[in-house]
Amino acid sequence: MIGLSYFLGQRHKERATEDPYEGGILSHGSARIRFSSQFYLIAMLFVIFDVETIFIFSWAIAFQELGWFGFAGVLVFIILLVVVLIYEWRVGALDFGPDGKKILKAYKKLTGLKK
Repeated sequence: MIGLSYFLGQRHKERATEDPYEGGILSHGSARIRFSSQFYLIAMLFVIFDVETIFIFSWAIAFQELGWFGFAGVLVFIILLVVVLIYEWRVGALDFGPDGKKILKAYKKLTGLKK
C-alpha cells in the first residue's frame, strides 16, 4: 500500500512543502537552544521532591498498619527533607532570578533616590 501510494500519488514541490509544521508559525533559527544549567538543577530538585511526596502519600495510605513505628520513620524522613531543603536554600540552589536587593539598589541608583 505504501509503495502503491508512492507511485500513484501526486508530486508537487512548493515553497512550504519541506518546512516542518509549527501551527502556522514560520520557523527561523536552529531548534538547538542551550538551557541554563540552573534549569536542569531545578528540574532535578522537582523530581526528587516529587518522588518524596509519593513516599509520604503511600505512608499515609498504610498509616493504620504501620502504627507508631511507621510514624517515627516518616517523621525522620520529613526532618531529613527539611534539613536538605534548608541546605539547598543556603547554597543558593533555589535562587530562580536576580536578588531583590540588587534590583532595588540598581533602581535607586538609576532614579537618583537616596537611602
